[in-house]
Amino acid sequence: MAAYDYDLFVIGGGSGGVRAGRMAASLGKRVAIAEEFRFGGTCVIRGCVPKKLFVYASQYREHFEDAEGYGWTLRNSSFDWTKLLAAKNKEIARLEGLYRRGLENSGAEVIDSRAELVDSHTIRIVRTGQTVTAETIVIATGGTPNPHEALPGHEFCISSNDAFDMAELPRSILIAGGGYIAVEFANIFHGLGVETTLIYRGREILSRFDHDLRRGLHEAMVDKGIRIILTDVIEEVTKAPTGALVARTLNGETLSLDTVMLALGRTPNTHGLGLEAAGVAVNERGAVLVDQYSRTNVPNIFALGDVTDRVQLTPVAIHEVMCFIETKYRNNPTAPDHELIPTAVFSQPEIGTVGLSEVDAARRYVELEVFRAEFRPMKATLSGRDEKMIMKLITDAASGKIVGAHVLGHNAGEMAQLLGISLKAGVTKAAFDRTMAVHPTAAEELVTAYSPSYRVRNGERVR
Repeated sequence: MAAYDYDLFVIGGGSGGVRAGRMAASLGKRVAIAEEFRFGGTCVIRGCVPKKLFVYASQYREHFEDAEGYGWTLRNSSFDWTKLLAAKNKEIARLEGLYRRGLENSGAEVIDSRAELVDSHTIRIVRTGQTVTAETIVIATGGTPNPHEALPGHEFCISSNDAFDMAELPRSILIAGGGYIAVEFANIFHGLGVETTLIYRGREILSRFDHDLRRGLHEAMVDKGIRIILTDVIEEVTKAPTGALVARTLNGETLSLDTVMLALGRTPNTHGLGLEAAGVAVNERGAVLVDQYSRTNVPNIFALGDVTDRVQLTPVAIHEVMCFIETKYRNNPTAPDHELIPTAVFSQPEIGTVGLSEVDAARRYVELEVFRAEFRPMKATLSGRDEKMIMKLITDAASGKIVGAHVLGHNAGEMAQLLGISLKAGVTKAAFDRTMAVHPTAAEELVTAYSPSYRVRNGERVR
């Protein structure tokens, strides 16, 4: 008789949890996975996937405008928010069904309930009150938007979760935050015709990205009509008798709006999970502490994805799962590789980036060669749109190795994925120089920049 009910119990049905459950079950392990909301997690249900669908929807206004420059005449175009929501919900339901069927087909038991730890091997199924045991437990409960409860009036505000299911599209919105979620939603709402204001406490949006890209995007957003308020924060949100929201800022500005959205970071989703009862250590933010193999301080309990607050990206969680499977079930200890992760910001224009920013590279290398191109993309010539693309390669002058690649413009995310492969392989600038250009494309600028735009030596820019 087995010592435990399951070989593996997974708490959390997001991308990481589902992959862990499916892979372990396919190896013949007795697996159960519990999810209290919907399978697919943040990415599929209220994150990456619906956000990208909204991005596509918000781009059509510019597409329609650009079409006239190419000979098309479009009349009576209009936008229906309810149709977009219905189409989005249908697609999300389809994807959730695929996640469920993948688990069931692999032999994993699917449990539609919140699950909490009782001790290091025991889990309570909240919906039924039943307790079960497992040899190994994986915590993959992800993260949740920070509600910013210290803000007076935070209860009147929405989060990125709420933005996907609003009954009506607001006429005006104030978005607090300067990270990629805030920036992406600012562009989405503006593209859908909403009067949009972004407020951020820092001096520049997207502070962790290369300065050329974040400044280029800032200028593009302002040129489109998005208002960006920097070095300021919301101090209070109140509701007027008319139903409008009034936001007062630290610097004394008062704004009247339909909606206020807080995009002020995400926190690990560990509250009430029973980690203390199981002896699992967390940090001051509630993130589960793990070693290089994603193992907690309790040997049979692992944690994967955003709940560990390492790198909050869906592909990273999936990569951590594959390493967990190798480590636990294939006798091949494998640590996740968190270096050189390609990243995209689906703003308008997009940002795609991999490797070090110029500032970070200057801290690590004595001398850099920087190859930078800024130009008007071919698509904008006939449309008459005033937009720029920026492409930037940063190399270690001593070795010629490319240590950072950054793109601002159409399809930058697609380019970042392919650039990520090159940088992961240790590509040098000489290899780029030997590569033939695909013409006419914007990406050819990456392989036709033969002389550095400038150098950086000991942190100082030189000719």
